[in-house]
Amino acid sequence: MKRSHVNEIIRESDAFMRSHGFVLPPFAYWSPEELKTRIASDSPTIFEARLGWDITDYGKGRFAEFGLVLFTLRNGAAANLGQGKGMVYAEKLMITRAGQVNPLHRHAVKTEDIINRGGGTLVLEMYNSLPDGSVDEESDVEVACDARLRRQRAGDLLKLEPGESVTLPPGNWHAFWAVGDDVLMGEVSTVNDDLTDNYFREPVGRFSAIEEDEHPLHLLVSDYGNWLKASG
Repeated sequence: MKRSHVNEIIRESDAFMRSHGFVLPPFAYWSPEELKTRIASDSPTIFEARLGWDITDYGKGRFAEFGLVLFTLRNGAAANLGQGKGMVYAEKLMITRAGQVNPLHRHAVKTEDIINRGGGTLVLEMYNSLPDGSVDEESDVEVACDARLRRQRAGDLLKLEPGESVTLPPGNWHAFWAVGDDVLMGEVSTVNDDLTDNYFREPVGRFSAIEEDEHPLHLLVSDYGNWLKASG
């Protein structure tokens, strides 16, 4: 993805979130230079927990067809899960555009609530996992939607209107997209690790390669390692 396109998506995404009453925390708007200074002084958790902007086209180069905007608001550490105390949770805001598919994937550790915060209809295609972790094409899928248990056949579509949510346990295979209009999604989960706890059915690039055709408006979490070290 070109950096100019990423910058444009960030501006559009911030406006879309605000249109639904969600305002991001101050660090969402820090320049790369301020972010580097603050991480080195009073905000190291942003780097350690990978908080901030995350925009991906899954390495396909067709963001309008395959892509997702995410902003990680808060995130604990894996060590907290093992100890059973501290910040054992995470929270994200996400935007999936109408007609934009997010590929089938599962998590081995994370339990997540996916919430339609506003916009169109959020549609999920879901399967269970076989013992080896692969997709179970046969067994019924049972999930909780706003505390109400729902059972459906493998591959059937679950539709969430604004305000509705679903709880996805580890091992649940799911793809999702928006119908009718773009959807603002919430995610409340156990500790999130996008580096090691995303398993896609088809090979994809979770983080996009960026072509630097202009200065970053704000850094992506995938920029943190290289950009913060390379910039002065």
